[in-house]
Amino acid sequence: MMLRSVIISLNKPYFPTLHIKTMPQYSSKNVAVIGAGSAGLVTARELQREGHNVVVFERENQVGGTWVYTPDTESDPVGTDPTREIVHSSLYSSLRVNLPREVMGFRDYPFVVKKRPGSDPRRYPGHREVLDYLNDFAVEFGINGVVRFGVEVGYVGKMENGKWKVSSRKRKNDDGVFSNEEEYDAVVICNGHYTEPRIADIPGIEVWPGKQIHSHNYRVPDPFRDQAVLLIGGAASATDISREIAEVAKEVHISSRSATSGVPMKLPGYDNVWLHNMIEAVGSDGSVSFRDGSKILADIILHCTGYKYHFPFLETNGIVTVDDNRVGPLYKHVFPPAFAPSLSFVGLPWKVIPFFLCELQSKWIAAVLSGRVSLLSKEDMNADIEAFYSSMTASCIPKRYTHNMNDYQFDYDDWLAAECGSAPSEEWRKQMYFISRQNKKTLSETYRDEWDDNDLIIQAYEDFVKYIPELAQA
Repeated sequence: MMLRSVIISLNKPYFPTLHIKTMPQYSSKNVAVIGAGSAGLVTARELQREGHNVVVFERENQVGGTWVYTPDTESDPVGTDPTREIVHSSLYSSLRVNLPREVMGFRDYPFVVKKRPGSDPRRYPGHREVLDYLNDFAVEFGINGVVRFGVEVGYVGKMENGKWKVSSRKRKNDDGVFSNEEEYDAVVICNGHYTEPRIADIPGIEVWPGKQIHSHNYRVPDPFRDQAVLLIGGAASATDISREIAEVAKEVHISSRSATSGVPMKLPGYDNVWLHNMIEAVGSDGSVSFRDGSKILADIILHCTGYKYHFPFLETNGIVTVDDNRVGPLYKHVFPPAFAPSLSFVGLPWKVIPFFLCELQSKWIAAVLSGRVSLLSKEDMNADIEAFYSSMTASCIPKRYTHNMNDYQFDYDDWLAAECGSAPSEEWRKQMYFISRQNKKTLSETYRDEWDDNDLIIQAYEDFVKYIPELAQA
């Protein structure tokens, strides 16, 4: 059963009735936001709009989070050494977005092309254009003024007085001591989930003599020149990186869970790329055996296997945990009932339109903190969570897919919108997303530069004029 049908089968237990107060009693809270990427920026804006006092902690020296490209990589190429110096960004140099810019942007701040030197006018632009968009957003809404740049958070924990202690330090001091301690009414965690790599569990890897790297530390294809590369994964980054590496590598072999029939096979359009199913084992002679019966020799294994949620600063005495990449228990992927509403998370779901979803989540959080919107009782929130988890178990959906929204993201988005009094997702946005997703499957080599949904683009820009009137004269 698809996860969408699981959620719909829960009906009201998963999408309960609205809780907007008819006679709201507004209150202003002092709120700490951890992270100034896309989630942290829109969260800061929504909190300020709701009348809260906000401080954003950002360990780097600029906004943008994972959209800040750096050629630097970590000392441990697979990213498992806990003592390594963390490089926050996972971007590779050639990365282009895999969603149309019309879909990507925040609702009232559309991601349109700006006429300025160096701008990227493509519908699926490169990563620099996204960073420029986030910088523009921060300037437009005055977010930079509440961001503490170069400040790392080392501890977040609940105090006996009901407030949250946040311990931080200036990274330039680098003394390892988080000596700055402050109290906040609430904390919103927006630190992203692209820094702690997940590594494939491969039988025999302890004796395999080759090199390993996670895609988190991939930047350019040059280091793979004339090498036999095994790439593990089947998501967007695996598709992009495998094609790019193929231009310089001797061989590229892709191991994908979804490759279940007709393998091994040569990838159409490539002379040196082969598709295999899952790995059986690797050997001390450099060999790699696959479940499809094939066997190769590889110099490098490149893990394009995703990331783990990681909150090393958060102390909840074991109440909020990360178990097989399920962050929980969380009501609607946002509030842990034991600490609601003073602790919340933004941006955990994946296979979604991230900026738009973060905007709606942060609107909900801001409204709940002010008292304009109420939550269910802790008992009812826990019951809702248990019903969701039980439905996943009954449908044999692995725990690690808890935050994978896939087909039901718009049901979730529209529930959030209704809960805090916002309009539902635009129909053009939904259709454009599904068309783009289908094109990625059927036109994986060209979908960023070929499309046939111009009618939806026109509808999108008719909406955008509400927020950018000058587009009407363009």
